[in-house]
Amino acid sequence: MPPADASQDHSALTVPIGIVLALWFALVFILGALGAFVRPPGTVPIPIVIGVTAPIIVFLAGFGLSRPFRAFVLAADLRLMAGIQAWRFAGLGFLALYTEGVLPGVFAWPAGLGDIAIGVTAPWVVLALIRRPAFKDSPLFVIWNLLGILDLVVAVGTGALSSGLAPGITGAVTTEPMARLPLVLIPAYFVPIFIMLHLASLFQVLVRSSGK
Repeated sequence: MPPADASQDHSALTVPIGIVLALWFALVFILGALGAFVRPPGTVPIPIVIGVTAPIIVFLAGFGLSRPFRAFVLAADLRLMAGIQAWRFAGLGFLALYTEGVLPGVFAWPAGLGDIAIGVTAPWVVLALIRRPAFKDSPLFVIWNLLGILDLVVAVGTGALSSGLAPGITGAVTTEPMARLPLVLIPAYFVPIFIMLHLASLFQVLVRSSGK
């Protein structure tokens, strides 16, 4: 059972963090509507890179520098965080867009199949956490989270390469649609959230293993 002060920190930060997430979503939506994430073909998609990495950097800084936020992360429900990953089954949409000629295969196949794999296995991870509390400290749980992060890193990497930086790989079809609404919400909002959820789970395992 978490200490009383940890529970208080968790409760006190729930609403502010919810507000931040809502404002973040609104900001990405507005910037996407204005075309702020779109870059000319053959150039590095810097706005998308910033959209993916900046929230994660803020999350890591908050975890390292803010005791209340650190307590919030370490008290987060592992079952909920794993369950949210089930939404990544929507990666099937990447494959559908590939078949329609909207996205290049070099991006759609690894990103789509990787997301589907994590999304499909997420409910089983949740069940394991419910039925076997010790599963939260198992190597399998750690590996699942690491694979979830790896999938997203690969997706971002192949997405950047397929944005027109390597025309010989993708041909005329690029990931330019991923810089426009509604698809831009995936790399600039949902990808950082999924990565942060995986990191939060791994941080809990690390802290328990270190006995801190």
